Amino acid sequence: MGILVTGAGLVGTAFAREAIAAGEHVVFIDPAPRAPYLQFKLGGSGWTLLNKDVRDLPALIAAMQAHDVKTVVHSAGLIGSKVQDSLFAGFDINLGGTRNVAEAVRLTGVKRLVHISTMGVYDNRRPVSASVAEDFPRGARRGYGNYKAAKEMILEAYADEYKFELMMLRPANVYGFGHFAAGSSGGMKMQAMVEAAMDGKSARIPQSQTIDNEYVHWADIGRAVRIASVIDMPKDYIFNIGNGYVTRFAQLVETLQEINPAASFEIEQDGAAKSKAQAMDITRARDQLGWAPAFSLSDGLKDYMRELAAAREFMAKSA
Repeated sequence: MGILVTGAGLVGTAFAREAIAAGEHVVFIDPAPRAPYLQFKLGGSGWTLLNKDVRDLPALIAAMQAHDVKTVVHSAGLIGSKVQDSLFAGFDINLGGTRNVAEAVRLTGVKRLVHISTMGVYDNRRPVSASVAEDFPRGARRGYGNYKAAKEMILEAYADEYKFELMMLRPANVYGFGHFAAGSSGGMKMQAMVEAAMDGKSARIPQSQTIDNEYVHWADIGRAVRIASVIDMPKDYIFNIGNGYVTRFAQLVETLQEINPAASFEIEQDGAAKSKAQAMDITRARDQLGWAPAFSLSDGLKDYMRELAAAREFMAKSA
């Protein structure tokens, strides 16, 4: 039996490392993968790459049938400004692709679907007095968050009607070495800042990215997705996955400069930052999944640097 993962990016590969280490075979569906990135992240075995698109329903069905798939992890889709820049394309890929994944799961008898959502589903226009729990209202008007909320509701309707198991994770901003093809501006910012700290150089950061935010290390989200894929269905099915606290941009800069005082960061004016000022409540994940983040931000950034250094060496040898 195989596990099908839509999207061969940071979250998909983080999960795949966990699954492959447990002896599972992972099948990726991705229309624009980077083979060297996958080889660095996963090694040369335990995975298969299909250069297909979630908008291709027959390809999804064929892949699930050919690999006897019983679990699907759905992480594919456009992110952030790529959705806002073209709401039509975002609708087509994110919502149309999710419909196809749900339909393929129904038609092939897949047992469990794990959907990678986002903390961006929460309506941040509403006042909050404590950490945001999973029952907080969805929808924040902009394309990415609203489309993610719609994806959740599409999958809820399918799971309720066709009786497959549905788990949905809402990660904080995931950081780690990635290729960010789906458009993660936050991920690209973090990589630029980590590279500056590694090399003792200056990084230019758009002002719009100088946000206060909640973060989660790539290995922590990979472990959470793995748990969600194998655990007996718990009482709830939606889980916040984050560090449980907000990191101010100034704290991020301070942490990186503590690692390397030679690092500096120049702010480019491109518009005001819209901070994610409220942390998520991760109590439900602790209680029902037995999951908690293993990486503090400082430890996570140091690990990021170790992986980035290894990636540079790997890519140089592969060139």
